[in-house]
Amino acid sequence: MKVSDCAGLLNAEILVKSDSFDEDLKIACGCDLMSDVMAFSSDESQILITGLVNPQTIRTAEMLDVKVIIFVRGKIPDETMQKLADEKGIGLMTTPLSMFTCCGLLYEAGLRGKEAAL
Repeated sequence: MKVSDCAGLLNAEILVKSDSFDEDLKIACGCDLMSDVMAFSSDESQILITGLVNPQTIRTAEMLDVKVIIFVRGKIPDETMQKLADEKGIGLMTTPLSMFTCCGLLYEAGLRGKEAAL
């Protein structure tokens, strides 16, 4: 699934476009706790779905090579965050949907998460 497909599916507004918008996404992570996001790292092209709007979200995404961050519940990062994401090559989108609904729609469309190693 391409990022542009995700945007359409989630009725999302693109805030920062990156080169990764043409890549095929393989997995998604829906989380507000950045320490849990860090445990999620993957070699595959991934997106982060979150309601956490602060610079740490961008920093965490950069460390894990997250291609796109989707902010839920209509949250919009400030100009400083948008500029930081642009500098780091991370795309940003916002959707009016809840995290639960976003994850469900993406799962239904074929995008999967990464299961924890037990």
